Amino acid sequence: MTIHLVGGGRDERLAGELYGPFLAEAGPDPVVACLLLDEGDVPEQFERWTAALGAAAPCRPRAVPVTIGEAFDPAALDGADAVFVGGGLTPAYQAALAGPLGAALAERRQAGRPLPYAGFSAGAAIAARRAVVGGWLSGGVPVCPEETAEDLAEIEVRPGLGLLAPAVDVHAAQWGTLARLVEAVTDGRVPYGIALDENTALSVADGTGLVRGAGRAHLVRPGGDGATVSSHGAGARLVL
Repeated sequence: MTIHLVGGGRDERLAGELYGPFLAEAGPDPVVACLLLDEGDVPEQFERWTAALGAAAPCRPRAVPVTIGEAFDPAALDGADAVFVGGGLTPAYQAALAGPLGAALAERRQAGRPLPYAGFSAGAAIAARRAVVGGWLSGGVPVCPEETAEDLAEIEVRPGLGLLAPAVDVHAAQWGTLARLVEAVTDGRVPYGIALDENTALSVADGTGLVRGAGRAHLVRPGGDGATVSSHGAGARLVL
């Protein structure tokens, strides 16, 4: 199964490039369960994603609200051919989805019936085994803009869906979050990671990632006294 991660962004001209491979893997005219955090705007979110996914390929999106403070019920995936997790408050998505959705996806894989997965912004961040869910301080020292903190102060790493080994951060070039991931790798909170720019996708399968879209994927690994960063544009293949 391929894991499709998108680092944010709203450029509708790139819909086919960013979401087409995900929908192709899901099969012809797939039912896509769109898991969207319910902050009172699910209809607006769903309208946006219906348009974006429909512009990429014929499909049948289905809205699945994710209620803040409640554990996700995997029965909501019944009849779906693929899973899409949208953006919003990353800690809230992690709290609701990490356990039940991670277990449901693992069960499907073990049964030989994997559900293709795509995550946008928060949905990309929580896909990792160890998910960087927010924060802007490390030991009280600012490492990225406060407005990117996801309502957290110190950097927080929590259990994710377990779909891939590297941690993931998003909106890298636009929000300055690459520095947060570098800090998380440097101090050992995550083994290594990938920061994705907006309008940029990474499709991961069998330990290899393919970069697509308009921006870059920044691979962060431990090195020397801190971390090393290599940046890769569309068409690059990353060994993960």
